[in-house]
Amino acid sequence: MSQTRLIQIEQDILAKNNAYAAANRALLARSGVLALNLLSSPGSGKTTLLVETIKRLRDRQRIAVIEGDQQTSADAARIRETGVPAIQINTGKGCHLDGHMVGHALEELAPQAHSILFIENVGNLVCPAAFDLGEAYKVVILSVTEGEDKPLKYPDMFAAADLILVNKIDLMPHLDFDIAQAVANMRKVKPSVKVLEVSARSGAGLDRWIAWIEAAHALERIGADATAQLSD
Repeated sequence: MSQTRLIQIEQDILAKNNAYAAANRALLARSGVLALNLLSSPGSGKTTLLVETIKRLRDRQRIAVIEGDQQTSADAARIRETGVPAIQINTGKGCHLDGHMVGHALEELAPQAHSILFIENVGNLVCPAAFDLGEAYKVVILSVTEGEDKPLKYPDMFAAADLILVNKIDLMPHLDFDIAQAVANMRKVKPSVKVLEVSARSGAGLDRWIAWIEAAHALERIGADATAQLSD
């Protein structure tokens, strides 16, 4: 198969995905649902961070979760233990969620109006960057147990990020990870990106992360209310 044909196939796949994502985004926007697409490599502590985030938000926000993994439903089970609804998507050999999968999950999950929807994507720093799901924001998680050069090795992912969380900072005394260099590398890829340092284990930085979520949620609700008034 020629390179031109491969590029055309890729463009067709992305165009079809973008159409599904646009439909998801419109549905979520009408209901004032804030959707966050959580992205990282495997082992970044993404699910643990999500559990701790839910514990801090569940008493004052309505929350739903879509979990993406190649196999098993273990992460969705962990999320349900917090008391919030979660649906598992298993991608099999696929390395990412796509707009069509998320659309079907939204039909089944039916998140409440003005709620927060977390989409935990498959652990991968390559494929998920290219696939819009209809989310409002992409949140990339990098743990301090990974290299400072990850943003330079996987620039598409970090360039797509609206927010980057540097996780597991409680381990910093035991590692040689240079957080200043990591942030500098992130800003080489995307100069404007916001970065927060957090620890799901110790709770450090989680208040700032929660504040960011609630500010983004407030903006989503304002947008939904404005759209509703215009339609009236």
